[in-house]
Amino acid sequence: MPEAFRARIAAVSVHLPSRYRTMDEIRTKIAGTGGYAPPPGLLEDLTGVRGVHVHEDGENASDLAVAAARKALAETELEIGDVDLLLFASTALDLIEPATSHLVAAKLGASCPVFDVKNACNSVLNAMEVATSFIESGRYRTVLIACGEPATLATRWHAPDRQALLRALPGYTASDAGAAMLLTAGPAGEHDPGVLALRFVSNSDAWEACTVAGGGSMHHLSVNDDHTTLRLNGDLRQGALDALPRILATAGRELEAVSSSAFVAFHQIAMPQYREMLDLLSLPEDRCMPAVAEHGNCAAASLPLQLVKARETDRIESGDLVTMIGLASGFSFGLALVRW
Repeated sequence: MPEAFRARIAAVSVHLPSRYRTMDEIRTKIAGTGGYAPPPGLLEDLTGVRGVHVHEDGENASDLAVAAARKALAETELEIGDVDLLLFASTALDLIEPATSHLVAAKLGASCPVFDVKNACNSVLNAMEVATSFIESGRYRTVLIACGEPATLATRWHAPDRQALLRALPGYTASDAGAAMLLTAGPAGEHDPGVLALRFVSNSDAWEACTVAGGGSMHHLSVNDDHTTLRLNGDLRQGALDALPRILATAGRELEAVSSSAFVAFHQIAMPQYREMLDLLSLPEDRCMPAVAEHGNCAAASLPLQLVKARETDRIESGDLVTMIGLASGFSFGLALVRW
């Protein structure tokens, strides 16, 4: 009988740029464009976010991913030559062509196969699904997932009126980060660590609710702020509610395991959404982390960020059950159960 493999997380890391922009600095920059000037404290009141990380000038998505990947490799005894597959998983990209994974690989000195996995803020979670499938099938033993999010590039600075500001609100919590995860093949015994379950649901009818429309074939050369910045066009919460029956039908058993998880990481846009998620999915607040308040919305890097912060504060220990919940515009939902 063929040997059974389980994908285990050998390392997870995050890179946060040292530049930090407070909400008051964001308000001042918006007001300085000559458009609508939000009153002091409004952005903090609406989002519950104190500030965001900002990449250095000339620092690209691949650079943020490489910085995090080097940290992940340093956590283990592995070198880049031990990696069998490299996946770049992010909302961002360096170029339309080639895949950003090639730039990450070149900067790391990797010679393995590479490709991009892109599904908005669920990109890392979907990359975990891809990596896990390859590892469980025996095709690859070691997969490096790298993520680079210069998300502040999608921030809208000129808002002609209050309504435009509110439509652009998700962009004011957008924060820059790099993240990486190393998955390796291990034994699949009852108590062995690794990825135990993955479940995904989509409600694609809600794709227009939140967009960055420029750069694709619909608005290829547009420089209109409505196309080049993060924009709310509908109700993201409603997209989640519409998908809830399918979420419960698909991931009901796994969601029940949340109550026995030592830590629950879920994608966070702002503090009101954080509290809504606690209520919507009956999440245990004492085992969650409101990372968005200090670090902003790090897009696809937000789940690795929470795992790193939880590990640093000893909220995750060997043998613990950990839940990861992904939410992304589109609308898509993902859930992973992992034994640490």
